[in-house]
Amino acid sequence: MPKFVVMPKIGWVMQKGKIIEWLKKEGEEVKKGEPLFVVETEKVTQEVEAQDSGILCKIIASEGTEASPAEILAI
Repeated sequence: MPKFVVMPKIGWVMQKGKIIEWLKKEGEEVKKGEPLFVVETEKVTQEVEAQDSGILCKIIASEGTEASPAEILAI
């Protein structure tokens, strides 16, 4: 069953986050806890860890894309 990578809510007032860099490529194995992508918010830039292990099948939100918390970024 596919799992979705979503934009995390970083802080109480976060409205949008910008994908700065994907640290994994489509087709690569991802392990839970590994850094998956870098996100920039109004106040911070940080790496986001994978919530599950598996294969990164499809990146939906490319680098430079802004997304709201809980918006799907990848499968």
